[in-house]
Amino acid sequence: LLKASSSCHHISGTPSAPDPLLFICTLASFCCLTCLSSVSFSPTAVLQVSISLNKVELSVGESKFFTCTVIGEPVSLLTWFNPQGERIISSQRVVLHQEGIRSRLTIYNAVVEDAGIYRCQAADATGQSQEATVVLEIYQKLTFREVQSPQEFRQAEDAEVVCDVISSPVPAVSWFYKNKEILSEPNDRFQVLPNNNLQILKVSKSDEGVYRCEARVEARGEIDFRDIAVVVNVPPVLSVPQKSFNATADYQESVTFTCITAGSPEPQVTWHRSVIHTLTVRNIQQGDGGPYTCRATNKAGLLESELLLKVFVQPHITQLRNVTAVESSAALISCSAEGEPLPEVSWRRASDGQSFSSDGRVEVRGRYGKSTLTINGVQLSDRGRFDCEAQSRIGGHQKSMYLDIEYAPKFHSNHTIFYSWEGNPVNISCEVMSNPTATILWRRERYTISSEGTANSRVHSTQGRSLLEVTPTSDRDFGRYNCTARNNIGARYQEFILALADVPSNPYSVRLTSVSQRIATVTFMKPDSHGGVPIGHYVVSFKDPNSQEWRTVKSHGVQTVVVLSNLEPNTTYEVRVAAVNGKGQGEFSHTESFQTLPIREPSPPAVNGQRGVGKAYRLGLVKQDDGGMPIVEYIVKYKTVSSTDKDDQWMTKTDSLFSGMSLGTVVGLAVAAVLLLLVLLDVSCFFMRQCGVLMCLSRRLCSRKSATSSKSKDLEEGKAAYLGDGSKEPIVEMRTEEERITHPEDGSPVNEPTETTPLTEPEKLPLKEENGKDILKPDMIEIKVHSENSLHTKGDDSKA
Repeated sequence: LLKASSSCHHISGTPSAPDPLLFICTLASFCCLTCLSSVSFSPTAVLQVSISLNKVELSVGESKFFTCTVIGEPVSLLTWFNPQGERIISSQRVVLHQEGIRSRLTIYNAVVEDAGIYRCQAADATGQSQEATVVLEIYQKLTFREVQSPQEFRQAEDAEVVCDVISSPVPAVSWFYKNKEILSEPNDRFQVLPNNNLQILKVSKSDEGVYRCEARVEARGEIDFRDIAVVVNVPPVLSVPQKSFNATADYQESVTFTCITAGSPEPQVTWHRSVIHTLTVRNIQQGDGGPYTCRATNKAGLLESELLLKVFVQPHITQLRNVTAVESSAALISCSAEGEPLPEVSWRRASDGQSFSSDGRVEVRGRYGKSTLTINGVQLSDRGRFDCEAQSRIGGHQKSMYLDIEYAPKFHSNHTIFYSWEGNPVNISCEVMSNPTATILWRRERYTISSEGTANSRVHSTQGRSLLEVTPTSDRDFGRYNCTARNNIGARYQEFILALADVPSNPYSVRLTSVSQRIATVTFMKPDSHGGVPIGHYVVSFKDPNSQEWRTVKSHGVQTVVVLSNLEPNTTYEVRVAAVNGKGQGEFSHTESFQTLPIREPSPPAVNGQRGVGKAYRLGLVKQDDGGMPIVEYIVKYKTVSSTDKDDQWMTKTDSLFSGMSLGTVVGLAVAAVLLLLVLLDVSCFFMRQCGVLMCLSRRLCSRKSATSSKSKDLEEGKAAYLGDGSKEPIVEMRTEEERITHPEDGSPVNEPTETTPLTEPEKLPLKEENGKDILKPDMIEIKVHSENSLHTKGDDSKA
């Protein structure tokens, strides 16, 4: 209540306080007094907080301070809060200073973000608090930011005269030229842009002068202006009466180059030797040849013309030598050339065509006439041929040099441990790179192994490589061997260890990943130790628990997957795995048990079909899981789509192929089948074993050549008749009765032979009953297909 009353007191004391605000404060004070009349106060004094100013207007960049005074109880805490409600902490720009019951808030160089309501809050020892506020309004005075004068433009371009002025509120900007205000009208060359800049389309020399940019703030009656000088520059115009001259050196000749210019401001003419409009070269020497440039420059632009004086001298490299450097040192290569014009010297590496400039390890000094190439910290990769090229306008010259790098011996391989066993020779290889060539010595403990070798060791040496052949005879031959390589750059050694090899440890994690009736797949993890000798293969042993004899299967190389085949269905087996290396076979793994699957019915085949010739339809059957036993036959069922019978009303045809035939017909077919089987067996013996009745006849009646020819022909016919189209999968082809053809001799209906026609002749089914009526086709027909591509059809009593 005191806070509201105090605030109204400060508002009423402010001359600029608006009437509505004063009315509200008066009403609030009246309410406060009414409330106070009904409240009993203790004799304890109440805190009163006041600020020296209630509302302040401040320009950006100005400084101001506010004093907060507390009357009443002793103050334990006096705090200022910014417009964001955050406690103000003294800083370089916002400073707090407290003296007893007063606290002064000073804001230096105010910015727009400082605007808002600031609160001064006081708290006594009991925690009771009171506060007062001050409103800070910040505005931006008219300010011209970096307005340049003069501003220069190129003739015929669109000029934009910049006048960057800011204030709050936004100022109104006007432009004046020759004491007249510039008004923006459509299609006028002068336009005031939205950013207050003045645009002059296709500015000309006549637009030069002083333009005034004037800004006003109506709310404050504030006005300011800037005068800006606009300068229009005309690009230079240059003409050269003669551009090309020929002269000969050392003949006392003279040449005068003339360059005529115009422009605004007056262009400055420069030559590469003087600063006058004409250039005269007297007593021309070899060094006077080359291009001369006349350049006219002013603020509007630059224009130049080239005049050429030709004095030719072919470039020629005079000095370039091979260089040898030690690894990690610096290599300095120098190349000198002469000619006119003075040739440019450059470097290139021949191996990859890389050119060089000063970068990183490489430093290039000099460009014309002489150049030095310095390679710091040379490496082996820097070795090779370098080309020096001297190039000028009239030609070039190239020479090559070779950079050779000398270095201490380096060993090729880090393979330093070799394994062997007593009686098994092993080659310890020490391969060395060096320049110049290094000598290689072998040491065993403190003794040097001579090149002739010892009883169980030999040394075989070639350039850059030494081979120590050791045949261990006892434990003393195992241990450390030292290979030392030395040249004039330095010496290095590498220590090799000959260790006793062992058989591999046992594999682990033996698993059966796939088990069927007769096949099982065994997987396992490689052993932790190969014994020092690479593993050659793995041995998988398996048996049934009732057998004492283990059967073994070798892996393909070092594959950790082995397939066991020819197993018995529904049988329990034990399996174990061992690794084999050059030393021998290691221990077996833990024994794992598994059981093969029992025999069951085969899985349904996958069927795909395609329309055949006429009304035939060809089915392809893809074999699936056979359930552990070879598939004997396939059963194919089909019916017409228009059939209305339900599934449980389909009739299953189980009649045999020979139903409906007479006994004599059946016996005749059986005898024919036996004879055909004997003929096929004799033909097979003829081709495969060169024996049988056909072989005897062919030897007596035919020559070997004709027999061979007959053999090829019969083989082709046999394959064509037996295999059909060569497919390994059963093929079924169904035809309607309308597609039957008559026998050429007796006129009886027969099936047209195709590539899928089986060897067994199907029964001849009548087309009509005795009364001549057509037989209706059944809704479903079952066909058995043997896995050897034979075809059996089961018909109903009508033989349809």
